[in-house]
Amino acid sequence: MKKFSFLFLLLLIFAGCKEDKKEQAIAETKKPAPKPVVKEYGFVLDDFDVVVDTIERGDNFGFILDRHGVDRGKVFEISQTVKDTFNPARITAGKKYLILKAKDSAHTPLHFIYQNNKIDYTVVNIGDSISAFSAKKPVSIKRREVSGVVTSSLSEAMQAQGLSNLLVYQLSDIYQWSIDFFKLQKGDQFKMIYNEKYIDDTIFAGVESVDAAVFKHSGRPFYAFNYETDSVTGQASFYDEEAKALQSFFLKAPLNYSRISSRYQRRRFHPVQKRWKAHLGTDYAAPTGTPIKTTADGTVIASSYTSGNGNYVKVRHNKKYTTQYLHMSKRNVRKGQAVKQGDVIGFVGSTGLATGPHVCYRFWVNGKQVDPYRQNLPTAKKIEGEKKDEYFAFIAPLKEELDNISYKKI
Repeated sequence: MKKFSFLFLLLLIFAGCKEDKKEQAIAETKKPAPKPVVKEYGFVLDDFDVVVDTIERGDNFGFILDRHGVDRGKVFEISQTVKDTFNPARITAGKKYLILKAKDSAHTPLHFIYQNNKIDYTVVNIGDSISAFSAKKPVSIKRREVSGVVTSSLSEAMQAQGLSNLLVYQLSDIYQWSIDFFKLQKGDQFKMIYNEKYIDDTIFAGVESVDAAVFKHSGRPFYAFNYETDSVTGQASFYDEEAKALQSFFLKAPLNYSRISSRYQRRRFHPVQKRWKAHLGTDYAAPTGTPIKTTADGTVIASSYTSGNGNYVKVRHNKKYTTQYLHMSKRNVRKGQAVKQGDVIGFVGSTGLATGPHVCYRFWVNGKQVDPYRQNLPTAKKIEGEKKDEYFAFIAPLKEELDNISYKKI
């Protein structure tokens, strides 16, 4: 009997222990997971009292630190010590900054962090040991594929896919020599393989690069492949499927993205002078202040003002070709200045005889004013020799990937 009682007691104890362990295990599963240690700007922000603010117009470095208990003498010492890394006089209104303070009774300011842009920032250590350094937030690159179809404009086609307007400019830049974006047709299609930048793997920070694209315009596919032609300088250009450069001697237009409001014509009713006369230029309507680009390399032979032309710039490209740009709100170059294709030479306005903001683009061949859209203009060189085989090997998988992306349809 005693033996039975003893065994029964052991069983009870064992069962109780097992139940205790079970309850303990349940309790442990209910405990919140430990908070992960997150670093930002190189600091564990939970270790500090953090002030996040934006620089207002009229703010300066001393004023900001004074508000947080740093005396003027210390501000001067900080400014002198870190001036080679951080110039307090150049902080800009609208930029974000942080002040990290010690979790003590005095809330002592220890670090000032200035956000130069989305990626770059500067840390100024303002505690006992004064120093400064610049750094970048971690950036990851994500590869994307996209397909779109034009119903009314390229920007609307991009927006329909939820894409950044940056891609509109990327695509128009790539094809600015080969496709007239003022003549896009409903049903034109495009496909792209490109790379996006993300900060901390989540915050979109822009388009890094376009690897390849194809734009089907009027039923004809225009391929473009981003290829590094100089491994030393890292210089790259876009070429088509036959190794021909997309870049041409002239840009298709002096504006990135706009519309033609009046074409070259021998007889047109002038909206200001109210009479019929020749219009020997092409008008591109765009908002005031839109940058105007020179369509080819050359030398500025005139940068002036007349009552008819308003602010205008004239560029000689070589013995054969000359271009002119009228009605600018502001000129950005001087006579005698050398300019490169794509340089901003002025900004859209309505000076001179103009009824609204636009640029009148004029074109001369051998001293005769002509319609640039009817000229057989020179193109850039293509890849030759052994490099051509290397190029075809490089683009083969990209072209296959592009071709396997389905075109969007209306």
